[in-house]
Amino acid sequence: MTRQETIDKASEYFNQGYACSQSVLLAFAPRYNLDEKTAKLISSTFGGGMGRLRQKCGAVTGGFMVLGLEFGNQIPTDMETKLNSYKKVRELNAFVVDIHGSAECGEILTKFATQADVEQRKHHKIICNKIVIDVAGFVYDMIKINDNEK
Repeated sequence: MTRQETIDKASEYFNQGYACSQSVLLAFAPRYNLDEKTAKLISSTFGGGMGRLRQKCGAVTGGFMVLGLEFGNQIPTDMETKLNSYKKVRELNAFVVDIHGSAECGEILTKFATQADVEQRKHHKIICNKIVIDVAGFVYDMIKINDNEK
């Protein structure tokens, strides 16, 4: 899929009602032969800042999952791969912080939406879909760079 197709797919999933974490992971699932049901279930509890705890943004954690699929280690003693994947996680987190001022769900909501917006679920259109789109695009770029380096 192209970058725009990946972004559109993530946004489409989100607009269908999937959590931000699910939307990001689902957009990339075919690349890793990850079946849709498993992707939905694995990422289902990370929305709303980790089960609505309003902690790490769900779109960001969905991006972290994709980075694990792309860059993660399978051998526990492979520290080079492990540390590289952690570096990728920090890069994505910094990207979201640079654009939105935070990668924490509660802080993002406070900055961009009112309490009434959140109670009426308007925050999805105000900010959450934008972050899903931003994360999907950035993760796509990270993966593309990796593909080009192989």
